[in-house]
Amino acid sequence: MKPIFSKIRVLGTAALALFLTASCSDILDEQPRSSYDPTFFKTENGVEGGVTSMYAHLRYIYGQAYYYNSCLTGTDEATWGWSADGNFKDADLSGVGNLTATTCRSDALWGTAFSNINTANGVIENGAEVGVNESLVSEARFFRAFDYFLLVQTFGGVPLDLGSGELKFNITPSRTSVRNTVPEVYTKAIFPDLLTAIENLPANPRVTGGVTKTVARLYLAKAYLAYAWWLKNPNNIPTYPECQRTDPDGHDAAWYFQQAYDVAVTAIENPGPFGLQESFWMVNAGPNDRNMEILLYADHTQEDEYYNGGSLSYGGGGAPDNFAGWMMNWNYTDARSADNQAVINRIAEQCYGRPWTRMAPPLGVFTKTFADKVNDSRYDGTFTTVYRGNWSTAGQNWESVTNANGMKVKEREPIFSFVFQDMDKIDYAGEGSKSNLGAGTLPGRADWVLGLDAVGRYVYPGLWKLGPYRTDNGSGAGQPNAGSTRPYNIAKFSELYLVAAEAAVEGAATQAGKSARDLVNVLRARAGRWTYSNAEYKEVDRDFSAEMTAATPATIDINYILDERSREFYGEGYRWFDLVRTQKWNEYADSYVICGGKGDHNPQTYSRTIEAFHYLRPIPQGQLDGMEMTEEEKDAYQNPGYRD
Repeated sequence: MKPIFSKIRVLGTAALALFLTASCSDILDEQPRSSYDPTFFKTENGVEGGVTSMYAHLRYIYGQAYYYNSCLTGTDEATWGWSADGNFKDADLSGVGNLTATTCRSDALWGTAFSNINTANGVIENGAEVGVNESLVSEARFFRAFDYFLLVQTFGGVPLDLGSGELKFNITPSRTSVRNTVPEVYTKAIFPDLLTAIENLPANPRVTGGVTKTVARLYLAKAYLAYAWWLKNPNNIPTYPECQRTDPDGHDAAWYFQQAYDVAVTAIENPGPFGLQESFWMVNAGPNDRNMEILLYADHTQEDEYYNGGSLSYGGGGAPDNFAGWMMNWNYTDARSADNQAVINRIAEQCYGRPWTRMAPPLGVFTKTFADKVNDSRYDGTFTTVYRGNWSTAGQNWESVTNANGMKVKEREPIFSFVFQDMDKIDYAGEGSKSNLGAGTLPGRADWVLGLDAVGRYVYPGLWKLGPYRTDNGSGAGQPNAGSTRPYNIAKFSELYLVAAEAAVEGAATQAGKSARDLVNVLRARAGRWTYSNAEYKEVDRDFSAEMTAATPATIDINYILDERSREFYGEGYRWFDLVRTQKWNEYADSYVICGGKGDHNPQTYSRTIEAFHYLRPIPQGQLDGMEMTEEEKDAYQNPGYRD
């Protein structure tokens, strides 16, 4: 099956001025224009090219680090790191920045999504006329719904009319805009498109990575779930544009929770070529990319720079490169041996990669989310906790170096480790403790150790699951300064279990053997199956499935679902949406605990100011500046709380 590596990205002209400024990369042969030639979609090749571009547009959202930051920083999963700039401090809402229409990096979503929506409009309007099969047109329907779903969760109600009518292909820029309400976006765009897509998409992908019935069912279930929460509104969070929280079709929150459950279970029972991997490690391991658990991804390749969408040797930090994995990666190359040798080099391997230290995990990630580190493989399968000597990649041929406690360490043996056992026994001040990073020693160990209770903004376990993987490193460092050439995983089969479980917790009637606890335990049993240990750097064969399922509470509540979602998808960009959907953001993230810089072992509590209006992101300032409307109209267009 042929994989998707798009050479083009079609930028449909949209109603709003900002849509015309969506960024293009050097792989695209495009000329800016004030209007779009509608005849492009009057040919079969044009329609097919438009569909191909929709896969390419994912790269401008996923792997784009500033958008990635907006999905995580300020939640219980991440705060700003030692080298953070204003983009990350603004998002944290902890008093070190200010989230505004100018500083919020959800702007990356706004421009990219609307550009793609208009392309989808063109494909949908013209597909049948030029003889394209509805199964291909339904790929465009899926992506239109996909983008609108991201937008409505992020900004509230957004425009369905881009200048030529609701859900119509627009060919002439318009400098005005009207936002639809949240119920209108769901019931006019998202639900109908996904229902049609489920009916017409194939069970097996048209090309490797192509959308299918299963991914469409996942997104329909997610959309039903999010809309049910919106109707329920447990904490009276305001919506915008203002409207009654009633459904135009007369259904209530309970009906939509039931639909979310039913659709997710249908997908589980009719998986097509998809399913769960044997172990959690296998889901995210570079050699196993594009496995059967991944339903949708923004693709990249090391084989060809043109098709990768970015340099294979150096990344500048901009889309369409995949550089999200740099953000929560500390500068491990600072580590020195006891004899002051640089022994851990930056290399293009999954445990290492390029360290930007823009984001950092609070201590609660290790004390609460990943409390079980012995039975549950998801801690080991999420983080790099052991950094090993790799000096040969820099041309050094030392047999060993002297490290902690005066002991010798050979190549690929641990130099620096994060530990969760015997943390009270770590000696941070003794004669054997001369780590330049403030780490300490434990008796009989040659590696510097830092307890997880001393994790700070500078030194913390790296995010292994998003690390780079390449097969062209040879015996050297490879290309660690390039954007990752791995696909960025967007949707996973495993999420179907947690969507169904969440709906069940909220009152959906369940099928036999598929209660919330049953569904959660499918993933918890898998989490207890170890096939590889990152910390031990070797294959293992351990099964703690019984221990994991026995530890699951008899009664599952929404907080437990949210905890499981973080264990399963930590650091992948789900968290802000999860906490906003369930209106648990304040409860989970109003405060956090973390240490500071090198050698700071004193945890400090930081408070965040998360107000009700923060549950929507601001309409980007660039959008407002581009519209020819009065200041009063622009003010009314903006979400409350972000107005001048």
